[in-house]
Amino acid sequence: MRFLRQSMIGLFLASMTLGLLVWAAQMIGGAVQSRMTDEPSRPAARERVFSVNVVLAETAAITPVLRSFGEIASKRTLELRAASGGRVIYLADGFEDGGTVRAGDVLVRLDPADAQSAVERAQSDLTDAQAEARDAARNVVLAGDELTAAIEQAELRARAAQRQTDLVTRGAGTRAASETAELAASSARQAVVARRQLLAQAEARVDQAATAITRAEIALTDAQRRLDDTEITAPFDATLSATSVVEGRLVSQNERLAELIDPDDLEVSFRLSTAQYARLLDDAGRIVKSDVSVALDVAGVDLEAPGRVTRTSAATGEGQTGRLVFASLGKAAGFKPGDFVTVRVQEPMLENVIRLPASAVDAAGGVLLLGEENRLEAMTVSVFRRQGDDVLVRGDIVGREVVEARSPLLGVGISVTPLRRDAEQAQAPEMLELSEERRAKLVAFVEGNSRMPDEAKARILARLAEAKVPARMVARIESRMGG
Repeated sequence: MRFLRQSMIGLFLASMTLGLLVWAAQMIGGAVQSRMTDEPSRPAARERVFSVNVVLAETAAITPVLRSFGEIASKRTLELRAASGGRVIYLADGFEDGGTVRAGDVLVRLDPADAQSAVERAQSDLTDAQAEARDAARNVVLAGDELTAAIEQAELRARAAQRQTDLVTRGAGTRAASETAELAASSARQAVVARRQLLAQAEARVDQAATAITRAEIALTDAQRRLDDTEITAPFDATLSATSVVEGRLVSQNERLAELIDPDDLEVSFRLSTAQYARLLDDAGRIVKSDVSVALDVAGVDLEAPGRVTRTSAATGEGQTGRLVFASLGKAAGFKPGDFVTVRVQEPMLENVIRLPASAVDAAGGVLLLGEENRLEAMTVSVFRRQGDDVLVRGDIVGREVVEARSPLLGVGISVTPLRRDAEQAQAPEMLELSEERRAKLVAFVEGNSRMPDEAKARILARLAEAKVPARMVARIESRMGG
């Protein structure tokens, strides 16, 4: 009985356990089916609002600036060559590459011995010619006196012959005496002719003497010029370059000795596209004498010089495009011929144009405007110029607020939160406060830069001494010092 009772209890417990498992499985299955059949609850939809920077579209008279690259050159560059051959006996102090000379300074002197001898011989020849001219002049005087005497004698002979003829006519004289007198008169006339010939020869001698003097003077001038050519002087204030001669060297005629470059008379040549060049033409088709600004990057700070457009090249050039333009520079301290510089040319002023960030305009000229209830509107504008990160446009958007940067998330009807900035804050350059260690590194780098002109170095050091320094200048200096 005891065994049967325990067996019944175990069977009851097993049945209860199996029943509970089945009941639990049914509950879980029902819950899963209910979850799968029920629709999920969704939160209430809310419109997404974007924050955008906006700028006010205002018209103004703006002068566009063309940007190009060019090369500095000197307007006056002269090759110093030897006009005659000879041995170099003198070189000016500082006759070396980079040496500075003044107008009229004697740079090179060749041995003048041969040239001096030639001058002395030419002077001697001139003296002989002048003596010959004086002798010829005296002979002309004597020949004239002899001609006068011969004419007087011929007149006397003629009167004597006439008297004999009259005597024969009256019967008081003989025909033989008359013929003798006539023969004497004829001889006197022949003597006059001979004296005239002598006078003409004396006058011709005078002319020949004058020609000889002229030739002697030309020879003397030529010899003196060759003597003067033994001294080579500087025709203008300049800097020497590519010197290739030393004292004692024997140079030949027309040999290149050095090159003179005027460092104060500089110009820049730069190339523009045909479209850019067309913007600088006036109504007559001549290029406008626009102002230019030339900048040379030196250790983070630009050396700048003003200038003015002067001319354009006569031809495009083989294998080239666009137009080559030249501009003369004013005060260009620190610039050297051969420098590769950035050139900014001022175009004619544009009236009633709007300056916008380039990111605000798409490729088709579309912009997004802030409309009612801060919703975006679209409009198209005409793009006239691109100026770095800005564009100059015209359109019916004056007085409207324009989105600074377009985005694929922005479009017509999108609600936005406008963020406005003051114009002064937008244009102000970013300034940094430097630590003493960082400032000391920058100052040491600038002071140790031997390639930087003194004026630029002083200007940079003065800026670095201020409490706040332009971030752009710091970044450029550190990029060159590896910081």
